[in-house]
Amino acid sequence: MSLIPRAATTKSGADARGSSAMRKPKAPEANRARIVKAAIEEFAARGFKGASMDAIAARTHTTRALINYYFGGKEKLYIAVLEQVYSEIREAEGRLDLDHLPPVEALRCIVEFTYNYYLEHEGFVRLVVAENQAKGRQFRKSQAMRTLNRPIIDRLSGVIARGQAQGSFRRDVDPVEIHKAMAALGMFNVTNRYTFGAIFQREMGAKGDVAQRRGIVTDMILSYLRNTDPTPQRRSK
Repeated sequence: MSLIPRAATTKSGADARGSSAMRKPKAPEANRARIVKAAIEEFAARGFKGASMDAIAARTHTTRALINYYFGGKEKLYIAVLEQVYSEIREAEGRLDLDHLPPVEALRCIVEFTYNYYLEHEGFVRLVVAENQAKGRQFRKSQAMRTLNRPIIDRLSGVIARGQAQGSFRRDVDPVEIHKAMAALGMFNVTNRYTFGAIFQREMGAKGDVAQRRGIVTDMILSYLRNTDPTPQRRSK
């Protein structure tokens, strides 16, 4: 016969379970990465309001409680997703080897890369569209977003400055406007592929003559950039 009171046994077991539940999860960085990856897919498919935290938990074989433990709620997870997808495209752009290319070819490389990236990462495009439909409500809450996206403007500025120094590019160029044109023309191929394709019976997105459409976009931007002033421009020393 046990000399340990039943109540004491129950309390001890509850304490053990409580202690186990409060224990910090192992491999936090790996867990966070898995959750963000699953959240990208869920938010891209359903938007911020339609996305389900339970679905994200199911995708990662975890719980809503653990997701909240890492991120502090749905909105903060969504902001982490936005920061992740923007950091991924900026990191990919950073790997472009542009310095050894002439300015025109370097600019062509950036435009073609951007066009291809949207084709290959439709989740990124859907997140951008959804956040614009929401008037950037969550986007503006990210303190990292401005600095996160500065590198592409700096790289464009460098290439454009080299082209201007060689007399290849016009002087009155705003790198932000060039970036905007690249994004607009590249994203249209993905965001409007169903409506535009149905109206004009043209294959869009990853279908049809992708190389031709990409070439048109690249030529349009380079045509704008080219120096048409017959007056020779002084090259910087």
